[in-house]
Amino acid sequence: MIEASARWLSATDAMQRVRAGDLKPQEVVDAHLDAIDRFDSRIHAYIHVDRNARTTSGVTLAVKDSQPVAGMPYTYGTPSWRDRIAEVDAVPVARARSSGMAILGKTNLPELAASIGTTNTMFPPTQNPWREGITPGGSSGGSGAAVAAGMASVALGGDTGGSIRIPASCCGVVGLRPTPDRIPSEEVDATVLQSRGPMTRTVADARLLFSLMTATRPSGVSSKRRLLIGTAFAGADPACQDACRRAAKALENAGHEIQEIKWDPEPVTEGYAVVRRASMASFPADLSTFGPGIRKLAEEGRSLTAMDYFHAFELATHAANRAVAVPLQTRYDFLLTPTLGLPPMQIEKVPPFLGEEWARHVQFVLPVTFARSPAISIPAGLHEGLPIGVQLVGQFGQEYDLLDFAEQLEQMPGFGFLRPPEMEVTG
Repeated sequence: MIEASARWLSATDAMQRVRAGDLKPQEVVDAHLDAIDRFDSRIHAYIHVDRNARTTSGVTLAVKDSQPVAGMPYTYGTPSWRDRIAEVDAVPVARARSSGMAILGKTNLPELAASIGTTNTMFPPTQNPWREGITPGGSSGGSGAAVAAGMASVALGGDTGGSIRIPASCCGVVGLRPTPDRIPSEEVDATVLQSRGPMTRTVADARLLFSLMTATRPSGVSSKRRLLIGTAFAGADPACQDACRRAAKALENAGHEIQEIKWDPEPVTEGYAVVRRASMASFPADLSTFGPGIRKLAEEGRSLTAMDYFHAFELATHAANRAVAVPLQTRYDFLLTPTLGLPPMQIEKVPPFLGEEWARHVQFVLPVTFARSPAISIPAGLHEGLPIGVQLVGQFGQEYDLLDFAEQLEQMPGFGFLRPPEMEVTG
C-alpha cells in the first residue's frame, strides 16, 4: 500500500523521518512514481522516468534535461540530440546521488532552453499543475511542474534569463538562482550568466539542496535585525504589483524598512537579446534541425560581430549594476520585486522569445541575471486561481543570508507553497 502523503513530504522532513525509522526511504520513490502514473500523462513534466530509482535518504530529485544524468536522455529539447544519452552525471547530480537521493528522471524544457514556456517539437507541452492549458513557465518548466504536482521531492533547474524563477512563480514553488558558478557546471557558458539551482516546495529544502550541491554549509548565524529593503514594481501587471505590495507590507509589519527604488529594465532586455542570440548560435548542433523560431534567432546570432556582442553585454551589465548591484553594495540589504511582469498565461499565448511582450514578462528577473546577484522566487498566493510569485534579491555570493530572509517571508500569512487542488489523489 503506497502512502500518498509521502509524495508531499519536504526533503528535510523525509530525511528526518528516515533517520528516526518512521519512514522507509523507498516509500517516497513509490509515492512519486504512483503520482507520475496518475498525473503525468496530462502534465508532461517528465521526458524520462527511472522506475528503478533507489534512495537511502527518502528524497527524489528531478533533473532538467539541459543537464546530464548518466544513462538518461540528454536532449536539450532539440532534435539534434534526440538520441543522445549522457555518459556521466553533472557534478550537482553526482553530489545528490552520493547523498542518497534517488535521481527520478529528466524533465521537459523548450528547445535549447530558449523560451519562457515549455514546448518543443519532440515532446508534448508541459502543463501547469494548477490548470490545464496554462504554461508552467520556462525554461525549467518541467522541473517546476514536477515539484508543484508532488511528482518529486525537489528538482534541479537552470537559469540564464530567469529560467528557474519564471516557472517557480508560475507553478507556485520556491526557485533559487544562486550566484553564477556557485553550483558547478561542466557546460561551457559563453555568456557567464548561467546558474544552476534548486526548485523546491520550501525554503528549507532549497537551502538543503544548495548546501549539498555547493559542498558548503550555512554559518548558523541568522540576523534578526531591522533590514532596509529596496522595492520596485512599476510596469508590472496589477496582480503582480499587488503581490509585491503585500510582501512589502508583511515585511514592514515585521519591523523592516521598505523604500521604493528606480528600475529601468529596457537597456538590459535590449542587450540580452543580442547576447542570447549569440549563445544560441554557439550550440554545436545542426541549425537545420532547430525549430523555425529558434533557427531564425540562431542564424541572426551567427551574423553578429564580436563588437556587437561586447557592446550589448556592456550595455546590459551597466544598466543592471545601476539597478541591482550598486544599490545592494551601497545601501540595501535586499531587494524585493514581483518575480514576473505578467501572471501565468495560456500556453498558446506565451510570447515569442526575445520579443516585446517577452521583455515585459522578464523585466524583473533579467536585470538580476546581469548583476550576477543571487535571487529567489517565493510563492505569494493566487490570482484568479493561479500562482503569483515575488522575487527577493541578495548580495553577491550571500545565498545563505538570502535564504534566511526568504524564510521569514515564507512563514508570513499569504506566502509559501500551496498544493494544486487538481493534484490531490482521490481513490
